[in-house]
Amino acid sequence: MKETWVAAFGECMLELQGEAFGPLRQHYGGDSFNAACYLARCSRARVSFASALGDDSLSEGLLQRWGAEGLDLSLTRRLPGRRPGLYQIELDAHGERRFHFWRGHSAARSYFDDPAPTPLEDAADRLDGLLFSGIGLAILPPAGRERLLALAARLRARGAWVAFDNNYRPILWDDAATARLWFERALAVASLALITTDDHQALFALADAEAATGHAQGLNVPELALKRGARPTLVGLGGTWHEVATEPVPRVVDTTAAGDSFAGGYLARRLQGQSPAEAAAFGNRLAARVIQHPGAVIPRTAMEDLL
Repeated sequence: MKETWVAAFGECMLELQGEAFGPLRQHYGGDSFNAACYLARCSRARVSFASALGDDSLSEGLLQRWGAEGLDLSLTRRLPGRRPGLYQIELDAHGERRFHFWRGHSAARSYFDDPAPTPLEDAADRLDGLLFSGIGLAILPPAGRERLLALAARLRARGAWVAFDNNYRPILWDDAATARLWFERALAVASLALITTDDHQALFALADAEAATGHAQGLNVPELALKRGARPTLVGLGGTWHEVATEPVPRVVDTTAAGDSFAGGYLARRLQGQSPAEAAAFGNRLAARVIQHPGAVIPRTAMEDLL
């Protein structure tokens, strides 16, 4: 039987967690990277992380940790003289986050800068699926975005699945109108959209959560999973919609990667042939576990009973 091969494109940054001028916990993370880790843990697919790192010791340390997570690194580029990005997370008493980024010269931004085909583009005819996000689009220059979307369209045209996660961070875009243009183009090539309705509301300047849900349900994407915080997740395939309850937790420690872990769990179960509703139930179960631990990628031992 042919091995299923999935690629996730994006950026993994160094993470510092804690208060300014206080103790800081060092880790790493990034939306598509987090999703790729959970997808690799929850499936038997070959999961590649397509990104770029530098040739420094921090990049080497990240590469070793990515490999230890079971990620295939054949689509990762090393760019001499570059460095990984960095971000700091501050958490409030409810586990909600505030981010500070230092990513202007991150190596991942230059993944498509070389006019020669990238490892990801070279693998296009062999991949069974591709995951990318609004953040992955945002960090690229326009020419890089064009190449990423062309790659996605190429996969979709030959029947591979293309998943787009709508993570929208206004600070990464010149303006909302530019972001909307690129998001609409990404949604046009996606076979599956993972939509956080808060982000959808902000991007399209919609009146409230209900308006955001209705607008998202009208997107011309074959399969949709609408994440609505603690409210039931909505999943739709072929115009048929189901509500899937989220799982309450006794205490939220850190909401980092709640949506990313849902994405990884959802895709893992869909790859195994489960229905969208079954996949969403598992994604919600995984996300509930993740937010009870600090950091984006929780220890494997903390989720082994779910696998």
